[in-house]
Amino acid sequence: SLDLGELERALKDARDNQVHVRAIVVINPGNPTGQVLTRDKIVDIIKFAYREKLFIFADEVYQHNIYAEGSKFHSFKKVMNELGDPYNQMELASFMTCSKGYMGECGIRGGYAEVVNMDPKVMYMLEKSISAKCCPSVIGQACMDAVVNPPRPGEESYETWHHQVQGALTSLKRRAELVASTLNAIPGIRCNPVQGAMYAFPQIELPAAAVKAAAEAGQAPDVFYAFSLLEATGICVIPGSGFGQAPGTYHFRTTILAQEDVIIEMLARLKQFHIQFLNKFS
Repeated sequence: SLDLGELERALKDARDNQVHVRAIVVINPGNPTGQVLTRDKIVDIIKFAYREKLFIFADEVYQHNIYAEGSKFHSFKKVMNELGDPYNQMELASFMTCSKGYMGECGIRGGYAEVVNMDPKVMYMLEKSISAKCCPSVIGQACMDAVVNPPRPGEESYETWHHQVQGALTSLKRRAELVASTLNAIPGIRCNPVQGAMYAFPQIELPAAAVKAAAEAGQAPDVFYAFSLLEATGICVIPGSGFGQAPGTYHFRTTILAQEDVIIEMLARLKQFHIQFLNKFS
């Protein structure tokens, strides 16, 4: 989960390198980790941002994707208002989309940002900038409207809508559990529970010989691993070094979005590759 000390370290390092940090971006539920922030952690972030005078960008596009028992989505805007003055006066932009969640219409790009407490002069410039841009496609706007204005209980389509939404989210929960449990059963791979969002971010142990081979190829070790996996199996994962990771650790991001039978087959190929990779470089 989130470590406040790591936030403070990252901010200090940036400032020590003459970076004028103006904002903090928080993705909750998380990408790539699949973690869901508790309310207490959100409070910590809000107070940290207030103390350091940071604008908060709250990426909350996975808010419907909560799978782990005991996990719950809390919006930054709601928690800020519950905290009261002075935190409810902080500048905040919250983001939502129809491309994730139960809709998962990744090919239909539609979304919105809600901006609160922004300096009026800055807000004027933002609105001016937006007005000069092309609007989203009609289908994207219609899809977004269906997400923010779903059928209500008692309406004719409510039961069908509710059944489809629960079916989609239940299937995603099964896939989240399947991916994490299968990865944890592979030697040399450790994966935290996928509490939410659409990704797993397992840590992989790479032999010293693999790290050396990566250096000789001019690649980061996890990039070398990811390319080797792609070439051997056709499976595409994103190296953890693209997101940032503790020195000396290696990860990759994979999605839980494929259908369950496809995920089972994919994970079987990944397991076979990983064992062969370890044997090759041991």
